[in-house]
Amino acid sequence: MPFATPAHSVKPSDEPRPMAVRRPAGSPSTELPRRLLALDIETVPDDVMPADWPPDKFPKAPWHRIVAISFVEAEIRRDEETGLEEYHLAACRSGGGEGWDEGRLLRAFWKFFDEGDFRVVTWNGRSFDMPTIVARSMMHGISAAAWYRRGTKWAGYAHRYAPDWHTDLMDVMADFGATSRLTLEEAATLLGLPGKLGEHGSRVAAMVADGQTGRVRDYCETDCLNLAVLYVRFAFLTGRTGPEGHDRFVEELMAYLERERSGRPHLGRFLDGWRANFERRPPLISNGT
Repeated sequence: MPFATPAHSVKPSDEPRPMAVRRPAGSPSTELPRRLLALDIETVPDDVMPADWPPDKFPKAPWHRIVAISFVEAEIRRDEETGLEEYHLAACRSGGGEGWDEGRLLRAFWKFFDEGDFRVVTWNGRSFDMPTIVARSMMHGISAAAWYRRGTKWAGYAHRYAPDWHTDLMDVMADFGATSRLTLEEAATLLGLPGKLGEHGSRVAAMVADGQTGRVRDYCETDCLNLAVLYVRFAFLTGRTGPEGHDRFVEELMAYLERERSGRPHLGRFLDGWRANFERRPPLISNGT
């Protein structure tokens, strides 16, 4: 399975969508990204971790072996008059295949990333997800040039205060450390999202050891769904998108989850868990603005 979005996963639309920008791998660009990538990874401890590392202490980022890279991908459309953005869903999925090793996953990810045009959204991604991806890519001898070469001297993926390129939503919502940081599960609860559906990152190693990599990928995808909805609500909060744009994304996502549920039951469970909270936490906001 390639890393690129399968054609059957893209939502049909009466309005044609432009293809993602294709450019040589690692080439620089200062144009604002036109695709959204709400990204999450799952990992297990690797044998590069020192033998005397305390078992109750979280391993450093480079000592994690990546077993899943998942994301929600959407097109960013900008209104030239108002400057407001809208986000139109393409897919929620995991890259590569269940049997792929870490090196193959990372090579495919960076090829996909190099050829695209993405604003990356993560949860604690500046401290964990991206440092892990970058360090493990370095270990495998894989170039991550696009991560470092795109943007400008003042704004790019490596800049903490450049949300057009990389928004670590956990960091941003905590006002960059001025207030307490929430977990993804805690933030999801604010919006009535179903959160992790009973899964937890602490169980990933056991699932992988038991041959349940597919279950790990499903869990990673549900984290990305929580993250994507949180990002679009935050975009409304901060004036980046309007109420109608917010609601169009939510409606597209709910329709996508409904269409995909027969072949991917975890997406149906996510939608059902979300719907169970609609009365308490309505998912749409335009009627209240």
